[in-house]
Amino acid sequence: MARKRESPEVNAGSMADIAFLLLIFFLVTTTIDADKGITVKLPPWSETPPETQRLNERNVFSVLVNATDDLLVRGEPADINQLRERAKEFIMNPQGRSDLATKPTSAIISLKNDRGTHYKAYLEVYNELKAAYDELWDEESQRMYGMPYGDELGTARKNAIKLKIPFVLSEAEPTNFGED
Repeated sequence: MARKRESPEVNAGSMADIAFLLLIFFLVTTTIDADKGITVKLPPWSETPPETQRLNERNVFSVLVNATDDLLVRGEPADINQLRERAKEFIMNPQGRSDLATKPTSAIISLKNDRGTHYKAYLEVYNELKAAYDELWDEESQRMYGMPYGDELGTARKNAIKLKIPFVLSEAEPTNFGED
């Protein structure tokens, strides 16, 4: 009588342990990039409504983005390519015009959009307004310290520049699709 030959078995008891260790290794060593978005400091929450303040219209640079992504700047149609320069001129008012901000510390940028505004258009407008401030800070840094506004400038010097030209951007509640 011939004996049947048994096939050798592979011990699979530790396979689950090895798979678990590999999973832990890849979870620990993998970096996941998180979207940063727009860094905005919001006011603290309060149950009481804020008191209404009367603003000098001269100091408000109002930007409206409608549902079709068209711009209305201070009541006039505008092009996104001109927005940065118009904002810089409004904030600094180099000619001392009576229809622009009295001084950089009084300038307020008011951004309002429609609920139908595309996110890309909103970001383009926001980036242009932020870039206007970035350029003004860089120009002021060059004038005051002879160096560009950047990491090498130092926190104290950056704060001094931001005191002279504060970034004030007020975002109004969006209107319903197609209103205003």
